[in-house]
Amino acid sequence: MPLTKAQRKHLERRLLEERDRVTRSLARYAAETRETIQEETGELSTLRSHLADLGTDTADRELDASNAARQTNELAEIDAALERLYNKPAEFGVCERAGEPIPFERLDVLPWARTCLAHAA
Repeated sequence: MPLTKAQRKHLERRLLEERDRVTRSLARYAAETRETIQEETGELSTLRSHLADLGTDTADRELDASNAARQTNELAEIDAALERLYNKPAEFGVCERAGEPIPFERLDVLPWARTCLAHAA
């Protein structure tokens, strides 16, 4: 069943909320990365010298970078969903593989979904 006007408005709000959440998180990551670089290029006394600390710091940075990459991809999917909603409304909420409507319940949880559950990767 196609989405109603109220459902589309709800999903638009959800997409904008998710976009705001992801962009704030990415901005936090960028600020923390800048702070870390400034700290590491500062005085030697502020640098950690224990190997375990260095390993933990490295693992934390790699995890943060991985999360930032995932969020960057998520942001691209959200932007693509907003583009479909605004510019190609007939394609929004339609499974790209089956051509069938994606249930509203799935879109409410994952408003940028491109496929129904049966065709999710």
